[in-house]
Amino acid sequence: MEIVQIAGLGLIAAVLSLVVREQKPLFSFLLAAFTGIVIFLFLIGKISGIIGMLEELARHSGVNMVFLKTILKIIGIAYIAEFSAQIIRDAGQEAIAAKVELSGKVLIMVMAIPIISVIVETVIKLLPA
Repeated sequence: MEIVQIAGLGLIAAVLSLVVREQKPLFSFLLAAFTGIVIFLFLIGKISGIIGMLEELARHSGVNMVFLKTILKIIGIAYIAEFSAQIIRDAGQEAIAAKVELSGKVLIMVMAIPIISVIVETVIKLLPA
């Protein structure tokens, strides 16, 4: 039922934002940004539960924790970049939002290099000489 609370908060904020936008556009933007942050904070507990479960699965399966942590960092970069870009778009700054998304993609590629290297090394070892 948490989705009902989140959707309700989003709908109320959207209506308030529409009402306020004509008189105070800056306040409308701040309301939208604040609502997004509140929703994100509401979900942090759920995210930490998912991370804990993934760490438990990795321990049981013998997966190197460095790889799991790297993948979790990559997912975090993707979510933060997308969330930030959406807020920036709400402010009407499409060009800046595009730069934030590009930065997120580059950082993801940088973080993925060690994993890609291990995969390539493993494939090379499997190939007959």
